[in-house]
Amino acid sequence: MRAIFLSLLYFFICLKGIAQEKINFFASDNLKITADLYLKDKSLPYIVLCHQANSSRGEYLEIASRLLKLNYNCLALDLRVGDNINYIKNETAERAINNNIPHSFIDAKKDIEASLKYLKKYTHKPVILFGSSYSASLCLLIAKNNLNVKAVIAFSPGEYFRPELVVKDAITGLNIPVFASATAIEYDYVLQLLSGINENLKTIYTPAAGKGLHGAKELWQTSETSDECWLQLLLFFQKFRTE
Repeated sequence: MRAIFLSLLYFFICLKGIAQEKINFFASDNLKITADLYLKDKSLPYIVLCHQANSSRGEYLEIASRLLKLNYNCLALDLRVGDNINYIKNETAERAINNNIPHSFIDAKKDIEASLKYLKKYTHKPVILFGSSYSASLCLLIAKNNLNVKAVIAFSPGEYFRPELVVKDAITGLNIPVFASATAIEYDYVLQLLSGINENLKTIYTPAAGKGLHGAKELWQTSETSDECWLQLLLFFQKFRTE
């Protein structure tokens, strides 16, 4: 409980002066998607933030505030597979259940695709997809041959859709910059998962000073290796922004 309180306090301190708006848009199957739009400057690049299972857009409270400081606008989604986190209810998941709309992991792909269409209101430039656990794999899948995506940040991606779909095969040949994070236990597995992506385009991070946390929680202040991870992510941003 204390860790959650400190995370929320850190978030509200960092977010002071930043415009945050809860918005809604629709997926292709008419499910209404809830998201938090963080705007620093409409002309800056955009990152779509996608949470892990049993989570919500609240997974990115403190992460979004730091990305804003790095001059990125953010759109944090409530995907149709999830629950509550950091006292933020997943409104999209609740709607999907209440309206009997399909809500498997792979169905959430529609929600991320809808976010790309929504952001056309603000920019015609390609955006960055940022995923956590199952949504990290969805981000990689969507990015393949997609001119609307310029890079992927994938925390703990995996084969979450078997037997319907094999992620490793589907993303082979992905030709944009990819940053992947893996815990010590996940590292060899993630190496294999991303083996079909050009070595010059991918950065695979695993913490040297600890075991790490699954998904985007690795970036939370409560993670013992968060500083290490943020440093590697900053280096990734700098590299592809200058290329």
